[in-house]
Amino acid sequence: MSFKVVEIFESINGEGMRAGELAVFVRMKGCNLSCNYCDTMWANKPDCEFEEMTADQIVDRVKKSGIKNVTLTGGEPLLQKDADKLLEAFSSEKDIRVEVETNGSIDLKPFLKFENVSFTMDYKLPESDMEKYMNTDNFKILRKKDTLKFVASSVNDLKKAKEIIEKYELIGKVNIIFSPVFGKIELTDIVDFLKDNKLNDVRMQLQMHKFIWDPEERGV
Repeated sequence: MSFKVVEIFESINGEGMRAGELAVFVRMKGCNLSCNYCDTMWANKPDCEFEEMTADQIVDRVKKSGIKNVTLTGGEPLLQKDADKLLEAFSSEKDIRVEVETNGSIDLKPFLKFENVSFTMDYKLPESDMEKYMNTDNFKILRKKDTLKFVASSVNDLKKAKEIIEKYELIGKVNIIFSPVFGKIELTDIVDFLKDNKLNDVRMQLQMHKFIWDPEERGV
Protein backbone atom coordinates (compact mmCIF):
# COMPACT_ATOMS: atom_id res chain seq x y z
CA MET A 1 0.00 0.00 0.00
CA SER A 2 1.60 3.24 -1.17
CA PHE A 3 0.56 6.63 -2.46
CA LYS A 4 1.85 8.81 -5.30
CA VAL A 5 2.94 12.01 -3.54
CA VAL A 6 4.21 14.86 -5.71
CA GLU A 7 4.99 17.24 -2.85
CA ILE A 8 4.70 17.76 0.88
CA PHE A 9 5.18 21.23 2.29
CA GLU A 10 4.29 23.40 5.26
CA SER A 11 2.47 26.68 4.84
CA ILE A 12 -0.76 28.36 5.86
CA ASN A 13 -4.15 27.29 4.63
CA GLY A 14 -4.91 29.71 1.85
CA GLU A 15 -8.62 28.91 1.86
CA GLY A 16 -11.25 26.83 3.62
CA MET A 17 -12.58 27.05 7.17
CA ARG A 18 -9.05 27.05 8.60
CA ALA A 19 -7.74 29.75 6.27
CA GLY A 20 -4.72 31.47 7.76
CA GLU A 21 -3.81 28.56 10.03
CA LEU A 22 -0.67 26.50 9.63
CA ALA A 23 -1.06 23.27 7.68
CA VAL A 24 0.99 20.49 6.14
CA PHE A 25 -0.04 19.91 2.53
CA VAL A 26 0.21 16.46 1.01
CA ARG A 27 -0.36 16.70 -2.73
CA MET A 28 -1.23 13.51 -4.59
CA LYS A 29 -0.68 12.85 -8.27
CA GLY A 30 -3.51 12.64 -10.77
CA CYS A 31 -7.05 13.86 -11.33
CA ASN A 32 -10.08 12.63 -13.23
CA LEU A 33 -11.17 16.15 -14.19
CA SER A 34 -9.57 18.93 -16.20
CA CYS A 35 -10.95 22.30 -15.13
CA ASN A 36 -9.98 25.10 -17.48
CA TYR A 37 -8.77 27.24 -14.55
CA CYS A 38 -6.83 24.47 -12.75
CA ASP A 39 -3.75 25.87 -11.00
CA THR A 40 -2.15 22.48 -10.32
CA MET A 41 -2.45 20.93 -13.77
CA TRP A 42 1.23 20.00 -13.55
CA ALA A 43 0.39 17.48 -10.80
CA ASN A 44 -2.06 15.69 -13.09
CA LYS A 45 0.27 15.05 -16.01
CA PRO A 46 1.35 11.44 -16.66
CA ASP A 47 5.04 12.38 -16.54
CA CYS A 48 4.78 14.31 -13.26
CA GLU A 49 7.44 13.09 -10.87
CA PHE A 50 6.24 11.60 -7.60
CA GLU A 51 7.46 9.68 -4.57
CA GLU A 52 5.89 6.42 -3.49
CA MET A 53 5.07 6.82 0.20
CA THR A 54 3.29 4.50 2.60
CA ALA A 55 0.54 5.69 4.91
CA ASP A 56 2.88 5.40 7.89
CA GLN A 57 5.54 7.49 6.15
CA ILE A 58 3.03 10.23 5.37
CA VAL A 59 1.66 10.26 8.91
CA ASP A 60 5.20 10.33 10.37
CA ARG A 61 6.14 13.25 8.13
CA VAL A 62 3.12 15.21 9.34
CA LYS A 63 3.76 14.36 13.00
CA LYS A 64 7.38 15.48 12.77
CA SER A 65 6.25 18.91 11.51
CA GLY A 66 4.54 19.66 14.83
CA ILE A 67 1.58 21.09 12.85
CA LYS A 68 -1.92 19.86 13.67
CA ASN A 69 -3.67 20.60 10.37
CA VAL A 70 -3.02 18.41 7.35
CA THR A 71 -4.56 19.00 3.94
CA LEU A 72 -4.73 16.13 1.48
CA THR A 73 -4.98 17.61 -1.98
CA GLY A 74 -4.08 16.99 -5.59
CA GLY A 75 -5.04 16.38 -8.19
CA GLU A 76 -7.80 14.36 -6.58
CA PRO A 77 -6.52 12.61 -3.45
CA LEU A 78 -9.48 10.24 -3.18
CA LEU A 79 -8.53 8.64 -6.51
CA GLN A 80 -5.53 7.10 -4.82
CA LYS A 81 -5.97 3.38 -4.28
CA ASP A 82 -6.48 2.72 -0.56
CA ALA A 83 -7.21 6.39 0.17
CA ASP A 84 -9.44 5.16 2.98
CA LYS A 85 -6.44 3.39 4.51
CA LEU A 86 -4.51 6.65 4.64
CA LEU A 87 -7.43 8.33 6.41
CA GLU A 88 -7.58 5.36 8.77
CA ALA A 89 -3.87 5.77 9.54
CA PHE A 90 -4.53 9.40 10.51
CA SER A 91 -7.61 8.47 12.56
CA SER A 92 -5.54 7.26 15.50
CA GLU A 93 -3.73 10.61 15.68
CA LYS A 94 -6.29 12.52 17.73
CA ASP A 95 -4.30 15.77 17.70
CA ILE A 96 -4.20 15.90 13.89
CA ARG A 97 -7.07 17.42 11.92
CA VAL A 98 -7.32 16.14 8.35
CA GLU A 99 -8.95 18.14 5.57
CA VAL A 100 -9.50 16.45 2.22
CA GLU A 101 -9.82 18.74 -0.79
CA THR A 102 -11.98 16.86 -3.28
CA ASN A 103 -13.29 17.85 -6.68
CA GLY A 104 -16.98 16.99 -6.37
CA SER A 105 -17.01 13.95 -8.62
CA ILE A 106 -16.06 11.32 -6.02
CA ASP A 107 -18.60 9.49 -3.84
CA LEU A 108 -17.73 10.53 -0.28
CA LYS A 109 -19.76 7.86 1.54
CA PRO A 110 -16.87 5.40 1.96
CA PHE A 111 -14.75 8.07 3.65
CA LEU A 112 -17.13 9.52 6.24
CA LYS A 113 -16.34 7.21 9.14
CA PHE A 114 -13.25 9.01 10.42
CA GLU A 115 -13.92 11.50 13.20
CA ASN A 116 -10.90 13.76 12.60
CA VAL A 117 -11.47 14.07 8.83
CA SER A 118 -13.47 16.81 7.11
CA PHE A 119 -14.04 17.47 3.42
CA THR A 120 -13.84 20.59 1.32
CA MET A 121 -15.78 19.64 -1.77
CA ASP A 122 -15.88 21.70 -4.92
CA TYR A 123 -18.94 22.03 -7.06
CA LYS A 124 -17.64 22.71 -10.54
CA LEU A 125 -19.67 25.52 -12.06
CA PRO A 126 -20.53 25.74 -15.79
CA GLU A 127 -17.52 27.76 -16.90
CA SER A 128 -15.15 25.13 -15.50
CA ASP A 129 -16.42 22.80 -18.28
CA MET A 130 -16.63 20.00 -15.68
CA GLU A 131 -20.07 20.45 -14.15
CA LYS A 132 -21.47 17.33 -15.83
CA TYR A 133 -19.20 15.18 -13.64
CA MET A 134 -20.53 16.45 -10.31
CA ASN A 135 -21.84 13.85 -7.85
CA THR A 136 -24.85 15.61 -6.36
CA ASP A 137 -25.59 12.64 -4.09
CA ASN A 138 -22.83 14.04 -1.88
CA PHE A 139 -25.16 16.90 -0.93
CA LYS A 140 -27.16 14.43 1.16
CA ILE A 141 -24.17 13.49 3.31
CA LEU A 142 -22.10 16.65 3.69
CA ARG A 143 -21.99 17.72 7.34
CA LYS A 144 -21.64 20.95 9.26
CA LYS A 145 -17.93 20.34 9.67
CA ASP A 146 -17.51 20.01 5.89
CA THR A 147 -17.24 22.79 3.32
CA LEU A 148 -18.81 23.21 -0.10
CA LYS A 149 -16.82 25.51 -2.36
CA PHE A 150 -18.04 27.23 -5.52
CA VAL A 151 -15.22 28.65 -7.65
CA ALA A 152 -16.74 31.23 -9.97
CA SER A 153 -15.47 32.70 -13.22
CA SER A 154 -18.47 34.98 -13.83
CA VAL A 155 -21.78 36.24 -12.51
CA ASN A 156 -23.46 33.46 -14.48
CA ASP A 157 -21.43 30.98 -12.43
CA LEU A 158 -22.64 32.69 -9.26
CA LYS A 159 -26.24 32.39 -10.43
CA LYS A 160 -25.78 28.65 -10.90
CA ALA A 161 -24.22 28.36 -7.43
CA LYS A 162 -27.28 30.07 -5.93
CA GLU A 163 -29.54 27.70 -7.87
CA ILE A 164 -27.70 24.67 -6.48
CA ILE A 165 -27.73 26.03 -2.92
CA GLU A 166 -31.48 26.58 -3.07
CA LYS A 167 -32.35 23.36 -4.90
CA TYR A 168 -30.56 21.19 -2.35
CA GLU A 169 -31.31 23.43 0.67
CA LEU A 170 -27.65 23.58 1.61
CA ILE A 171 -27.51 26.64 3.85
CA GLY A 172 -27.22 25.48 7.45
CA LYS A 173 -26.19 21.96 6.45
CA VAL A 174 -22.62 22.67 5.37
CA ASN A 175 -20.18 25.59 5.29
CA ILE A 176 -20.50 27.36 1.92
CA ILE A 177 -17.76 29.39 0.26
CA PHE A 178 -17.76 31.48 -2.91
CA SER A 179 -14.27 31.87 -4.33
CA PRO A 180 -13.13 33.66 -7.50
CA VAL A 181 -11.15 32.15 -10.32
CA PHE A 182 -8.03 34.27 -9.87
CA GLY A 183 -8.12 37.22 -12.28
CA LYS A 184 -11.36 36.16 -14.02
CA ILE A 185 -14.12 37.89 -12.06
CA GLU A 186 -14.29 41.23 -10.31
CA LEU A 187 -14.27 40.69 -6.56
CA THR A 188 -16.92 43.38 -6.15
CA ASP A 189 -19.23 41.31 -8.38
CA ILE A 190 -19.17 38.53 -5.79
CA VAL A 191 -19.86 40.93 -2.93
CA ASP A 192 -22.69 42.58 -4.85
CA PHE A 193 -24.18 39.19 -5.70
CA LEU A 194 -24.17 38.15 -2.04
CA LYS A 195 -25.83 41.43 -1.05
CA ASP A 196 -28.39 41.49 -3.86
CA ASN A 197 -29.47 37.91 -3.15
CA LYS A 198 -29.33 38.15 0.66
CA LEU A 199 -27.12 35.06 0.81
CA ASN A 200 -26.72 34.94 4.56
CA ASP A 201 -24.31 32.28 5.88
CA VAL A 202 -22.45 32.11 2.56
CA ARG A 203 -18.92 33.39 2.82
CA MET A 204 -16.71 34.92 0.15
CA GLN A 205 -13.09 33.85 0.33
CA LEU A 206 -9.95 34.70 -1.61
CA GLN A 207 -7.03 32.33 -2.15
CA MET A 208 -4.77 33.93 0.43
CA HIS A 209 -1.60 32.25 -0.84
CA LYS A 210 -1.99 33.90 -4.25
CA PHE A 211 -1.77 37.32 -2.65
CA ILE A 212 1.18 36.47 -0.40
CA TRP A 213 3.27 34.72 -3.07
CA ASP A 214 3.37 34.71 -6.86
CA PRO A 215 0.17 32.99 -8.07
CA GLU A 216 2.25 30.49 -10.06
CA GLU A 217 4.63 29.58 -7.23
CA ARG A 218 4.57 25.99 -6.01
CA GLY A 219 5.06 24.63 -2.52
CA VAL A 220 3.46 27.57 -0.73
